[in-house]
Amino acid sequence: MRVYLLLMLVAAAVTFLTTPFARWVALKTSAITAVRARDVHVMPTPRLGGLAMMLGIIVSVLLASQMPFLEEVFDDQQAWGIVGGALVVCLLGWADDKWDLDWVTKLAGQVLAAGLLALQGVQLYTLPGPTGLSVISPRASLLVTIFVVVLAMNAVNFVDGLDGLAAGIIAIGGSAFFLYTYGLTRVVSTDDYAGLATMMMAILVGVCVGFLPHNFFPSRIFMGDAGSMVLGLVMAGAAISVTGRIKPDLMPNDLSGAESLPAYLPLLLPVAVLLLPLLDMAMAVIRRLAAGKSPMAPDRMHLHHRMLALGHSHRRAVVILYVWTGVFAYACAALIWWPWQSVLAGLAVAVVVALVLTMGPLRHRGRFLDDDVALSGAVPKVKETTHG
Repeated sequence: MRVYLLLMLVAAAVTFLTTPFARWVALKTSAITAVRARDVHVMPTPRLGGLAMMLGIIVSVLLASQMPFLEEVFDDQQAWGIVGGALVVCLLGWADDKWDLDWVTKLAGQVLAAGLLALQGVQLYTLPGPTGLSVISPRASLLVTIFVVVLAMNAVNFVDGLDGLAAGIIAIGGSAFFLYTYGLTRVVSTDDYAGLATMMMAILVGVCVGFLPHNFFPSRIFMGDAGSMVLGLVMAGAAISVTGRIKPDLMPNDLSGAESLPAYLPLLLPVAVLLLPLLDMAMAVIRRLAAGKSPMAPDRMHLHHRMLALGHSHRRAVVILYVWTGVFAYACAALIWWPWQSVLAGLAVAVVVALVLTMGPLRHRGRFLDDDVALSGAVPKVKETTHG
């Protein structure tokens, strides 16, 4: 555990310290988000935070590769496949942040990155089912892997609409995923707690935590597509690699009772972590197709827009969505330790609390989360930094 926490700390420190550099690069290369009709922010803001995140990932993985505890993780190319795929989408996102690429070009780049990931062995060779894990054909494995990775990247991209929202959701959900995969590794292997998914989630949580101080409202920099796609790809890569820790011939005989449930559902938690982004994306696609528009057409009806419409401030809307992410992510992670009946009861209570926070009178209270309080000490974003 200490090794993973060290990697998390390194990733956070590198990301935090290099984000000002990423902001400078964004200003120099004109990678700046203008104020559009659908946007919530009111001033043009640099959007290359993903560059700092990528640097945090690279440095942390290089450090991990030199650690004896994680030596077996680097016996194959999966870790480097995740890093390589993340680097591809980071560069793709950089280009999109600067030139606003059309959706076909972006999709082609995402498929390329997902294919690179799959070619390095990060594939869904098995899928969980009612009778255990089932092996799928090589062609189906490649296609399903690419689909899952591209879906995750676009889901995170869709939810990245408020300051600190995407980074916070992945940090909270990722921490639950980290605990889940660490616990699952302990169940599957009693003498070796090293795992690719656990390592990558520790690093992913670290880069999000390191970026949040620069990105929480009022944000000085956005992660941009260079960041949201990196988060989605690493999350998907870590989720896919979980199935590699479970051999089909070990199930269900070698695991029973409460221990078997987490192993039967190795992809459940990533879905819970990305539940809000996936739900937001599904609703947007259905909404736009029903209106006769392209599913990629922008609008102001995302979940975060609805939070603002309920009367929540910018900060409060983000915190509420953090709460919902934590409710579902930690409920799934709890399956590794507690019976599903107890988890379901706890989930019901947590959902009621989240509903009260979302719909109740607290949405108009709490000065700390009011936007005017946050803005009173804010520094102008672009105008004072382009000459300094």
